[in-house]
Amino acid sequence: MQFRVLSEYFLKLESTTKRLEMFDILSEVFSKAEKSDVAKTVYLMQEELLPPFFNVQLGIADRMVEKAISDAYGVELAEIKSNNKSMGDLGEVAENSNKNPRKSNLSVTGVYDKIFELSKMSGAGSVETKIAALVRLLKEVSPLEAKYIIRFIMGKLRLGVGEATIMEALSKAKTGGREFKSELERAFNLCSDLGYVAEVFYEKGEAGIRKFEIEVMRPVRPALAERLPSAEEIIAKLGKCAVDQKFDGFRAQVHKNGDEVKVFSRNLEDITHFMPEIVTAVKKLKYKKMIFDGEALTYDEDTNTLYPFQITIQRKRKHNIEAVSENYPLRLFIFDIMLLDERKLINEPYIRRREKIDEIFKNESTISKSKIIITDDAKELTRFFEETIGSGLEGVVAKKLDAPYSAGARNFDWIKIKRSYKSQLSDTIDIVILGYFKGRGARADFGIGAILGGIYDKKNDTFKTITKVGSGFSEEQFKELRKMLDDIKTANKPARIESIMIPDVWVTPKYVITVKADEITRSPTHTCGMENGVGYALRFPRATSFIRTDKRVEDVNTVKDIIEMFKDQKKIKLG
Repeated sequence: MQFRVLSEYFLKLESTTKRLEMFDILSEVFSKAEKSDVAKTVYLMQEELLPPFFNVQLGIADRMVEKAISDAYGVELAEIKSNNKSMGDLGEVAENSNKNPRKSNLSVTGVYDKIFELSKMSGAGSVETKIAALVRLLKEVSPLEAKYIIRFIMGKLRLGVGEATIMEALSKAKTGGREFKSELERAFNLCSDLGYVAEVFYEKGEAGIRKFEIEVMRPVRPALAERLPSAEEIIAKLGKCAVDQKFDGFRAQVHKNGDEVKVFSRNLEDITHFMPEIVTAVKKLKYKKMIFDGEALTYDEDTNTLYPFQITIQRKRKHNIEAVSENYPLRLFIFDIMLLDERKLINEPYIRRREKIDEIFKNESTISKSKIIITDDAKELTRFFEETIGSGLEGVVAKKLDAPYSAGARNFDWIKIKRSYKSQLSDTIDIVILGYFKGRGARADFGIGAILGGIYDKKNDTFKTITKVGSGFSEEQFKELRKMLDDIKTANKPARIESIMIPDVWVTPKYVITVKADEITRSPTHTCGMENGVGYALRFPRATSFIRTDKRVEDVNTVKDIIEMFKDQKKIKLG
């Protein structure tokens, strides 16, 4: 496919506010895509050169793009800067500056590869080299192509396309219906690379996707736990189950392939660089290939006690890791295993996977096992919970004994009870920012007084409103939030947002925050779970975190979560 054709589809996607129209446009794109460029088409739609775990960065700043546009189109740099300030969109600046009337013949792959080359340029003189390469690319393309190339480079494509909708569109394009989406999603959950899944689909068809299996160095999307408010309900749901300790640290998925070891975070970023002692310990294990799941926490070597998350988070520093490691060493608590040499354990029952953990790992300083009990007694579960939180941990997770590892799914194979479940509302809630309301009174100077928050409707791949949040942020956070949100603001409501409430400024769903509320109430104002004109809302919400960099927008709480929490909030009990 030619990139100019894809750019025309991008324009259509940007112009629609209707999800069904978006789906039809995407289906048409994928019906025209070829084997050679379908993966790159997916990556461009996702606004990434490769998934986060490849750790590929473009490293291009605004000033570099301004200079490239100026050099490519012979417009004074001062004018480019002025236009950028007034438009707030370097893509539009490039489009308006490009007077090239001819149509480009560059393919999607041709443009993608030229952009990818920019990520390889580093070291002395790389700024000038990148600008020169970008100038050459901009000279080859039409105004519309220039717009979307620059927007992609700046991370502001603004298409509002979700993974679920892409998978549905791929299914429709190749099979004629949406039903094959579930198989594509299974494959995606096993490798976390939607471009790669699309490529396999186009090369090997439906059979290739059905045979798709986990591979070392391609992170598995993590299994997640549902929640229930009482030990009795957990036992009623699962019967005899394993009850595992829940730690408050870094979720760490470890991959070993010979002497190569990588560690991936909850949102599948490569975090190997700040876990050197874990890498060293894993390299010593006798197995050639491994994939296992755990939680990493810092600890005090003298007292053998775990530090709180606020200390552990310091490990995210990119520099001086050696000194931090010496003062705050890490311990990895392993709670699941998905692959061991050629044996794929991911579909085996949990109890078999746990037996393999017990066989392989000892409780040592760097790598330990989580402690579990197996019970069908609610009182014993409660005692274990109380013992666990008494030792400073977060809670427990009850696990179905015969369940596989449910990659990318939140279901009742795993059920959590946390320390916070003793409060009236059972847990904090992760929401996505959908827009903001301008500040008034004392907050007029910030330009923002509250944000419009939403949750995820997995069935429809949309975001539905649940609350306005105006408390919990500091003055500095409000100012920073205004800057971040203005960077992703949109002229119209994005197609994936379903809302009755209209904020002063809409934004592309990109940022996640955590909130606490007194309770969940019924509301005619918010679209979360709305039926017959009544939805769900949060009463007296306040932010408990700033931006959650460890979560994607699809990882926020769902409509289903909210409805379950609404039912449970009046009957919170333990034992």
